[in-house]
Amino acid sequence: MKIVASADWRDAIPFETPVLVADIVPGEPTRCFTCGPESEPRERTELWALKHRHPKNHDGFVRFYCLDHRPVFTRPVTAAPSPAARAAASRAPRPRTERVAKPVIPERQRAMCPNCFVEVSATGECGMCGWSAS
Repeated sequence: MKIVASADWRDAIPFETPVLVADIVPGEPTRCFTCGPESEPRERTELWALKHRHPKNHDGFVRFYCLDHRPVFTRPVTAAPSPAARAAASRAPRPRTERVAKPVIPERQRAMCPNCFVEVSATGECGMCGWSAS
């Protein structure tokens, strides 16, 4: 039997990217996670869904935030290499990697009971008939 995660609307949300709740899952008004359960429900057009990463669940978890409490993530800016640097990198010779064959380790011969034809335990005694290898 193969156990797989179920597919639902949360799978379509990218991690750490705010998405308008009304665009991903329709429904009744709901509350902001930060405002708490005592706050008034807000329309889904006023709430943002944010999928957070979780250390023990690869699917992560989704929370709804109002505009006031929506977390802001800054994406790191990486400078693109210059055309000259890209051309030089493409012409540079790549180092060769040699493949080393894995050593073949022969399987150890196991002691077998001559009467039952089962493997003898580490003590040298057969667990079926009591034959002793010593």
